[in-house]
Amino acid sequence: MATFNLQQYGIDTEKIYRNSSVPVLYELGLRLEKGTAISDVGALITYSGEKTGRSPKDKRIVKHPDSENNIDWGSINIGLDEHTFMVNHERALDYLNICEHLYVVDAFAGWDPNYRIKTRIVCTRAYHALFMQNMLIMPSKEELANFGEPDYVIFNAGQFPANRYTSEMTSKTSVDLNLERKEIVILGTEYAGEMKKGIFSVMNYLMPLQGVLPMHCSANVGEKDDVTILFGLSGTGKTTLSADPKRRLIGDDEHCWTDEGTFNIEGGCYAKAINLSAENEPDIYNAIKFGTVLENVAYDEETRKVDYTDVSITQNTRASYPIHYIDNIQMPCVAGHPKNIIFLTCDAFGILPPISRLTPEQASYHFISGYTAKVAGTEMGVTEPEATFSACFGAAFMMWHPNKYAELLAEKIKSHEVTAWLVNTGWTGGAYGVGTRIKLKYTRAMIDAIHNSDFDSVEYVTDEAFGFQIPTNCPNVPSEVLIPENTWQDKPKYKEVKQKLITLFNQNFKQFEANVNPEITAAGPKNYELQS
Repeated sequence: MATFNLQQYGIDTEKIYRNSSVPVLYELGLRLEKGTAISDVGALITYSGEKTGRSPKDKRIVKHPDSENNIDWGSINIGLDEHTFMVNHERALDYLNICEHLYVVDAFAGWDPNYRIKTRIVCTRAYHALFMQNMLIMPSKEELANFGEPDYVIFNAGQFPANRYTSEMTSKTSVDLNLERKEIVILGTEYAGEMKKGIFSVMNYLMPLQGVLPMHCSANVGEKDDVTILFGLSGTGKTTLSADPKRRLIGDDEHCWTDEGTFNIEGGCYAKAINLSAENEPDIYNAIKFGTVLENVAYDEETRKVDYTDVSITQNTRASYPIHYIDNIQMPCVAGHPKNIIFLTCDAFGILPPISRLTPEQASYHFISGYTAKVAGTEMGVTEPEATFSACFGAAFMMWHPNKYAELLAEKIKSHEVTAWLVNTGWTGGAYGVGTRIKLKYTRAMIDAIHNSDFDSVEYVTDEAFGFQIPTNCPNVPSEVLIPENTWQDKPKYKEVKQKLITLFNQNFKQFEANVNPEITAAGPKNYELQS
């Protein structure tokens, strides 16, 4: 294990492991860390501590004249002054200096050499180092020897809290990005996803400066080199549906669209593990083996067998593995321009059709809206779905105004004659509590039909409110499933809920109207005439 000098950052710890091998990380993890174990198939089981998800309200970006006017400041991109950043920076370094061991990961973000950035992760937990080795693109021995200075550095001192009394701090957790110093400082959270999304935020800032569209999406490619991009928020099936045995996986979460084509930002996958099974998600299930990190999953201490249905720790259980653990992949993870773009939504209101075709303007509208619906809690019998809108299907990581990304998307859709689709993986026959979830096999059949161009020769009906086109038949899908109203027994209730959803869309989009093309605003849903 080669040592590595971090004195340039003010870190004097002698025991530093740079790009350590998986066996070394396992050994050190088991020896030094509480809450780690090995599963029955050799995966590393870890616990992220108190925080089992990201802390978006504690994310800060340093305000600086060089970048200030480019950033969409507000409740997502919260500003921070340089002095406070340096206070947190010093606090992180002080903690790193008292640790017996440190781990350094030098790796790339971005498979296209023309756009990739060199990243350095300095962390205190073996699990964090293994996680980032999975999630980034690991250099060859020659590339590591010539790595040089990184473009961005993450100082992960997450086991040490921020001082909540420090100016502009709201808790003991703080994730701070300084674009000018090219550094990210993490305090008060051990959730590994903060590192992954920190790098994604950086790419979301840098890429538009080069005319490149960064995307929170999955992507795959078929035998005819036809690329499909799938956008979708958590729980909509983005990772599950992109892992298609008939197509090569480019990546499951973060990509860029350049003038030459598409490339994956990451070197691995960070899949949700809740209710994971070999029957429903065989590619992901089979990727869980030696080298995989299982985060916050429950397991039997005697058999070391994981129970993916157990959510006693969190519902946000995760599996992190290198992309080559998936059998059918595009390697390197670079491909051409998309032929199809699919916006995934889990509509718990049961209103949106399982599949519909969008115009370029409608595609921009739904991209900016970024809609899905979460199922509310069932306390006291309340089962009302809750609409969620996340601009560009990843508002938490978007640094520019959403219109910046929407303009890039619209330009590329038109330039490359891409077809856009809206696919609902949510409810049919009624809202949550009344209807049923659309069967995964039907969703897969509809996506297969997209790839097979089966919808080129079918009849469509136009939804009178949303304006999108709904195909009237699809191979291996009952025709009655395709038209939402036909699946509801209570027709008046359908019209009432549909109007409610339209209102939610329109209310959400008001915040964007002043900065988007009027044609995009006009592509939104029209009020639905209620009938008795």
